Amino acid sequence: MRRVWVIGLLCALVAFAAVKAEDEVDVDGMVEEDVGKSRDASRTDDEVVQREEEAIQLDGLNAAQIKELRDKSEKHVFQAEVNRMMKLIINSLYKNKEIFLRELISNASDALDKIRLLSLTNDEAMASNEELTIKIKSDKERNMLHITDTGIGMTKEDLVKNLGTIAKSGTSEFLNKMNDMQTEDQSTSELIGQFGVGFYSAFLIADKVIVTSKHNNDTQHIWESDSNQFSVIEDPRGNTLGRGSTVTLVLKEEASDYLELETIKNLVKKYSQFINFPIYVWASKTETVEEPIEEDAEAAAEPEKDAAEEEAEVEEEDEEDKEKPKTKTVEKTVWDWELMNDIKPIWQRPAKEVEEDEYNAFYKTFSKDTENPLAHIHFTAEGEVTFRSILFVPTAAPRGLFDEYGSKKNDYIKLFVRRVFITDDFNDMMPKYLNFVKGMVDSDDLPLNVSRETLQQHKLLKVIRKKLVRKTLDMIKKIAEEHYNDKFWKEFGTNIKLGVIEDHSNRTRLAKLLRFITSNSDSVVTSLEQYVERMKEKQDKIYFMAGTSRKEAESSPFVERLLKKGYEVIYLTEPVDEYCIQALPEFDGKRFQNVAKEGVKFDESDKTKEKREALEKEYEPLTTWLKDKPLKDMIEKAIVSQRLTNSPCALVASQYGWSGNMERIMKAQAYQTGKDISTNYYASQKKTLEINPKHPLIKQMLNKVNDNGEDQTASDLAVVLFETATLRSGYQLADTKAYGERIERMLRLSMNVALDEQIEEEPEEEPEEPEEEAGEEEEEAAAAEDDSDDKAEIVDEEEETKKYSKVEL
Repeated sequence: MRRVWVIGLLCALVAFAAVKAEDEVDVDGMVEEDVGKSRDASRTDDEVVQREEEAIQLDGLNAAQIKELRDKSEKHVFQAEVNRMMKLIINSLYKNKEIFLRELISNASDALDKIRLLSLTNDEAMASNEELTIKIKSDKERNMLHITDTGIGMTKEDLVKNLGTIAKSGTSEFLNKMNDMQTEDQSTSELIGQFGVGFYSAFLIADKVIVTSKHNNDTQHIWESDSNQFSVIEDPRGNTLGRGSTVTLVLKEEASDYLELETIKNLVKKYSQFINFPIYVWASKTETVEEPIEEDAEAAAEPEKDAAEEEAEVEEEDEEDKEKPKTKTVEKTVWDWELMNDIKPIWQRPAKEVEEDEYNAFYKTFSKDTENPLAHIHFTAEGEVTFRSILFVPTAAPRGLFDEYGSKKNDYIKLFVRRVFITDDFNDMMPKYLNFVKGMVDSDDLPLNVSRETLQQHKLLKVIRKKLVRKTLDMIKKIAEEHYNDKFWKEFGTNIKLGVIEDHSNRTRLAKLLRFITSNSDSVVTSLEQYVERMKEKQDKIYFMAGTSRKEAESSPFVERLLKKGYEVIYLTEPVDEYCIQALPEFDGKRFQNVAKEGVKFDESDKTKEKREALEKEYEPLTTWLKDKPLKDMIEKAIVSQRLTNSPCALVASQYGWSGNMERIMKAQAYQTGKDISTNYYASQKKTLEINPKHPLIKQMLNKVNDNGEDQTASDLAVVLFETATLRSGYQLADTKAYGERIERMLRLSMNVALDEQIEEEPEEEPEEPEEEAGEEEEEAAAAEDDSDDKAEIVDEEEETKKYSKVEL
């Protein structure tokens, strides 16, 4: 018993000691540096920073090694002025954050160019790595973007000097050194960097930038900066690059979109697809592959067969298995380096060395068009500014070509500097009327601003524009006649007409490109050169007639005599046509004559002239009477016409007045208010009434006027003829109601209907009852019949009841 008690006491002591030990552990655990550091509670700023630093890892180095590197690295602080400059670069210099990738790729390209140039004189320069590439890899898990090149790399001194000093361009210094040893066969014009600030655009989207670099003359080093200070230390991993640099960006939270593969690909293709060196992006793709089926799985999947069947099929199966192993189709996601810039900058080559298929392929990739271009021109311009350019005319007009014409920015001409895309945001690179031309301009010596986004000198833009326009017009002029008329003119004819109106310096060149339909052909359009070649011997003017359609123009009274005499007339059927001709005073020494205006005269002999003068004298009473009495204040004058053949009269505008077609266009303007002084002036211009002395109506009117100048019928006839001529000449009547009443009066007189005879009034009919009331009456009548039937049935039942009761009694 005593032994049991002692054992129990020992167990109790052991249990008490265990409880005390647990209490001590709990007490120690309660002492915390900061309650806020709990993962479940709110985090302090210190902890957030610590966790971010732990997340920053380089391949082959863990968080502890990174921390040790930072502690041992040389710390450098940017000077106050440099620090302010850095903030200016990050916050103000660049308009668009996405250009950071353009700048870093350009730097990588320069590094590759440098090692390539050095290898021309030093065979050992590329011994460590023969490859010349740029590779971009996105790491979403670590929130990092890596840009690696196999270029010249940087020593520790270079890292401190080039990356630690704002506006210190390693490329500029390299060029200065190379100028002394440069031979005729070596070119350094392809180097891009100029200002030494492009690298710092990385801070637009990154909190930290880490540069790992290996130069042939030094060990591999790591440069790191948060834009306030930077550090440099030797890479403990040793030589992992071989040669070159890797720029690692630790992205800001709001810049996570730049880790998306599609975003990276689009930026590379937008800005850097014509870099000389291949650019690869680490990307995934889904591939369909054939995998062999495992025998064990196949055996388990197949149902058991009878022994007899197996024996019979053994030999056949063995033969088939030997010939072709069984496989299954499987989709796999494969990661590999994808080439982004497979299209080469063909403008760098001489035009005679580029094939037509290469131009077509380049155009489709460049413009995202599916059809081949209608024409192209490849040239190099030299002078105040030297540049190379390729311009294209598309086969079809872009959709919405004239939407917001003049205010919409033209993005079809893209500016490159040393094959790097700079901008397509131009208002002055090409004139408005050439807004369909697509192409590019690449120059090595354009004076860009520091951000390389805009040109500094507006004067050079004017020089470039002038040369581009001349070359574009030369390209259009060289299009074959059949393609020009059938394709180009149908798609872009309006643009050329607008060019005649807007571009005074190139008006003569543009005039040769104009095409119009004429009385010479029903289907083929005619150039002004062809019209002049077909002009009559003594014809000194180019005749044209404007209308809404060819039918309206050729049926106009103004062209009757011209067509009868065999003169060719140009028909202007588009609203812009008449503006175009007005802006073109002459062509090849021949002035234009609107046949709907004054000034149409024909070459006539002395005998013809005498006849005309005699007719004018004969009809002078009529012309004077028309001007002074029935058409007073309505016309400028009335004269005997030389242009009318079948029509009795026509209304002709003055030389500086509006034709009927122009008046219709001006009154249809969307912003027409009727208060414009110049518009009202032209609209109120009085016209000239030309009469046809050979027309029977005019002859009869002359007789009436000679007999009695106060004849009301003659006055009414004169007004109706004037209003009819107004309509046939393309003008609008001021009072259409009065015109209708006059026509009715003349119809009454011609049909012997009294002028005061009234219209027969319709007799008033008694209003019929509405259908609803009739329907209600029918329903009431039917209901009454039903009630009477019910009453009759009740009476019959009562009578029968009485009969039965009598019988029973």
